[in-house]
Amino acid sequence: MRSLGRIRKPLWTGVVAALVVAVAPVGATQAGAAAPAPYYLALGDSLSQGVQPNSSGASVETDRGYVDDLYSVYKQAVPGLRLVKLGCPGETTTTMIDGGICSYTEGSQLAQALSFLRNPRHHVVLVTLDIGANNVDDCVTASSLDLACVENGITQAASELRIILGSIRAAARGAQVVGMNYYDPFLAAWLEGSAGRVLAGESVTLTTTFNSDLDSVYAAFGDPVADVQSAFHTTDWTPIPLLGVPVNVAAICALTWMCAPFPVGPNIHANDLGYWVIVGAFLPEIRFSPLHRQWNPARGRIVTDGGRREKTSRG
Repeated sequence: MRSLGRIRKPLWTGVVAALVVAVAPVGATQAGAAAPAPYYLALGDSLSQGVQPNSSGASVETDRGYVDDLYSVYKQAVPGLRLVKLGCPGETTTTMIDGGICSYTEGSQLAQALSFLRNPRHHVVLVTLDIGANNVDDCVTASSLDLACVENGITQAASELRIILGSIRAAARGAQVVGMNYYDPFLAAWLEGSAGRVLAGESVTLTTTFNSDLDSVYAAFGDPVADVQSAFHTTDWTPIPLLGVPVNVAAICALTWMCAPFPVGPNIHANDLGYWVIVGAFLPEIRFSPLHRQWNPARGRIVTDGGRREKTSRG
C-alpha cells in the first residue's frame, strides 16, 4: 500500500501537546496510612496492551499504548495511582468470558478482573475496556468482506458485552467504567483503486453499525464511551486536495500502521500518535479529568495513601 506517513506530524502532533498540559492535579481530600491505594484497571484486546509492529512486522506488546499514555496523564490527577493491565491480544468477547488465548490464574480475563475488583485491598477508581473488534476483524481482508461473518460477529459482541459489563458493574464497587468504540483500519483499502474504494465504503458502514451497537450496550449500563470513531474521522470523506485522499483515509494512514511499507505494514494497530489520539477520546469521559463534560472539582477527589506504578502479570 502507498504510505502517507509524511502527513502524520502536520495533522496530529499538536494533539499530543494539548493532552500533556490538559490535566492538573486535583489532589485528595484525605490521606491516611490505612487507606488502600487507588488503581487503574485496564481490560481489553491488543489495543489495551499497546501492541505495535516491530521492524520485522511482528506485532508486539509495548508500553506506548493508550492505557500507558492515559496512566501517565491521570497519575498527575490521582496521586499514588497504580496501573494494572490485564488485556489480551487477540481477545474476543467470547474468550474474555471463557478464556483460551492468554493465561490467567482465574481462567479468563473477566474472571481475573472480577477477582481484582472484589479484593478489598484494591481501591479501583477507573476501569477502561476495549473489546469486540476481534469478533469481526477476521471477516475483512484487503480485498474482500464477508457480510454474514460481520453481522454474526456484531451480534455476538453486543450480546456478550452485556455479560461482561454486567459482571464488572456488579464487582466495581464505585469504580468508573469507561468503554471505547473503534476506528476502521480497513479504510486503507481506498488506496488500492476502485475495488478498494468500494470495500472501504462498505467497511465504514459496518464499522459505524458495530460501534453504534457497542455504544448502546455501554449506555444501557450508564457507562460513557470514548468516541475513537470520531477521533479518527472515520466517516469524514472530505477530499484533501494536496494529498488526493479523503480525511478518513489520511487519518488511518497517519495514526495506524496500515499504510506502512512491508514488512512493518499493513498492520491494524495504532502507532504512537494514534494511541495518543485515543487518549484524547477518553479525556472528556473520565470524571476526575478537568475536561470531563460535567466536571465537578469535588468529584474526583479520592482517598489515597501514595504508591507506585504496578503492572501485574495476567496470572
